[in-house]
Amino acid sequence: MHIDFAPELDAFRQEVAEFLDHAPTPAIREAGRKLTSAFASFDEALEWQAILNRKGWAAPAWPVEFGGPGWSVEQRFIFAEEYCARDLPPLLPNCLQMVGPLLMELGTPEQQAKYLPRILAAEDYWTQGYSEPNSGSDLASLSCSAVADGDDYVINGSKIWTTLAHRSNRMFMLVRTSREGKKQRGITFLLLDRTDYPGMTIRPIIGLDGEPEQCEVFFDDVRVPQSGRVGEENDGWTVAKALLKHERGGGVAQGPFLRRRVRLIREASTTVDATNGGVLADDSVFQRDLGEVEADVASYEYFEKLAISGHPIADDPGFPSVKKTMGSELTQRLSVMTTRVAGLDALPLQLEALRVGSSEQPLSDEFALIAMPFYLNSRATTIYAGTNEVQRDLIARTLPFTGKG
Repeated sequence: MHIDFAPELDAFRQEVAEFLDHAPTPAIREAGRKLTSAFASFDEALEWQAILNRKGWAAPAWPVEFGGPGWSVEQRFIFAEEYCARDLPPLLPNCLQMVGPLLMELGTPEQQAKYLPRILAAEDYWTQGYSEPNSGSDLASLSCSAVADGDDYVINGSKIWTTLAHRSNRMFMLVRTSREGKKQRGITFLLLDRTDYPGMTIRPIIGLDGEPEQCEVFFDDVRVPQSGRVGEENDGWTVAKALLKHERGGGVAQGPFLRRRVRLIREASTTVDATNGGVLADDSVFQRDLGEVEADVASYEYFEKLAISGHPIADDPGFPSVKKTMGSELTQRLSVMTTRVAGLDALPLQLEALRVGSSEQPLSDEFALIAMPFYLNSRATTIYAGTNEVQRDLIARTLPFTGKG
C-alpha cells in the first residue's frame, strides 16, 4: 500500500505550519521544551487544547459528527510531523484519546451530548480509576465496591496510580458490583461527574522524578448517580477492554514524538565532547547505538502508519499490545540515550527550574535539565496501561498454534 503524502497535501502542510508557528503562547512553547513525561504541564496543555479546539484541530482522529476535523490519515500524520518539529506539548491523553473515543463507541446519546463538547473545549479533565493496591495488571481482581441504593451507587474502596486526579474534575472508573461467577463478571464502568464528592479523598504520590503525577483515591460511602454507568451493570469488563484498546493502540501517532526525541539527541550530541576527542556525534559507538534506535523508531512509525490507515493489521487482536510494547520500550531506550548525551549535567534534579515560567536559572541547558526527570519518569512506561510482560502474553495468545500433538 502507499503511505507517502500526495503533492496536493502541500497546501495543507503549509496551513498547519503557519498556524503552529503563530498560535502557541510563549508559555505553551516552554511547556513543550520542558516535557519529561507523556503528560505535559497541566495548565499549559489545557490552554493549548482550547486554542486548537477553536481552530477545530484539538482531536485529529475524531470524526466530524463529534467535533473532529474529518482529516485523512495522511493529514493526521502531516499535522503530527509539523507539531513535533516545533517541540509543542502533547495534549493530555485521558480525555481525547481514551474516555472520549469510548463514549463515541459505547456511550448513550445523552452522555455523548453532555461530555464530548466539554472534553474538546478543555473544560473538563478526566482521571482514570482502574488500578488498586492489589489489582494492577490483574485488573479483573479489583475490589472497590459499588452497591446500588435507589438511583445511586454507594462506593467504598480505593484506587491508586490515578494520574492527575488532584487536577481533574471528573473520573471514569471500574467498580465491583457483584462477586458471583468469574472475576471478570461483576465489574461495572462508571462516570463520576466530579472528584470532590463527600467521602472522596485524593492524595498525590511523589514519583521518582519528584513530581506528583500519580495519586491515591479513597472512597468512604461515596454516593454517585447510576446515570453515569456506561454499558450494563456487571458488564464493565467489556467496556474496560474497549477503553484499553484506545489507550494502548489509539489513533494518535506516537512515531513523530519518538522521532522528535531522536532529533533532540542528535542535535545535542554535536556539542558534547567525546572521550577520544572531537564531539560525541562523531563517535563510532555512539553513532551505532543512536542509529539502531533511530531505525527502530522508523520501523515503529511505518508500522503505525500501516495500522491507522486501514491496513488489516489494525484489526488483529494483538495490535494494541504490540503498539504499546514497542512504543514504551522505545521511549525507555531514548531516555537512556538522553542521559548518555547529557552526562554529568543530568545529575541535578532541578524541579523548580522545570516549572513553566520559573525565574530559577538551570545549572545547564534545557536538554540536560530534562534528561534525568525524563529518564526517571519513563521507567513506568512499561508498567502503566498493562505491564509489557502481560502485553507479551496477550500477543502470544493471538498467534496461531503451530505445534503438534
